[in-house]
Amino acid sequence: MQIGIIGAGSVGGTLGTGWARKGHKIRFGVRHLDSPEVAELLKKIGPAAAAGSVAEAATFGEAVVLATPWPAAQAAIRSAGDLSEKVLLDCTNPLKPQLAGLEVGTTTSGGEMVAGWASGARVVKIFNTTGFNNMENPNYALGPVTMFYCGDDAGAKVVAAQLAADLGFEAIDAGPLTQARLLEPLAMLWIWLAVFGGMGRDFAFKLIRR
Repeated sequence: MQIGIIGAGSVGGTLGTGWARKGHKIRFGVRHLDSPEVAELLKKIGPAAAAGSVAEAATFGEAVVLATPWPAAQAAIRSAGDLSEKVLLDCTNPLKPQLAGLEVGTTTSGGEMVAGWASGARVVKIFNTTGFNNMENPNYALGPVTMFYCGDDAGAKVVAAQLAADLGFEAIDAGPLTQARLLEPLAMLWIWLAVFGGMGRDFAFKLIRR
């Protein structure tokens, strides 16, 4: 699959690296093509990845991944151009500065706001509930990390689930896009435990069945 990734930081770069290893073609959409970090990332991945403008990445991708910091999300979507009918995987969380909480919640979510900005896109909230280290390696002694996802388009959710499985996650459908109101606070819990709760980053949430 051709995947356009908007953002080449810790999350976008890790996802792109993992998918390239599974045979997907990656195009990163970045603001600064001459960035040393982007050059190093492309060197690490090899010929399966390239970089261009945000609009070029969005056009390239059969699936488009939004992996920017929250303050940059709306501008990135605007720069992407027409996303109608695109599968848009939203990995963002509407974090306040200094990780002080979430900017929105309960009655709406960042995922729903992204869907409003990206008119006509088939939005799935995914890859937002754990750290990039778990995206690099989601395997624990008890099995793969659970990756919850939600969205309103059944076909887009199939794509999202397969891309999660390609990385080694156990993908679990959490319902319609409004469920992002629950997944984003779940992400905040992971962040709090990792940063403020003394647990570090080497833990993850897993759904356990009887």
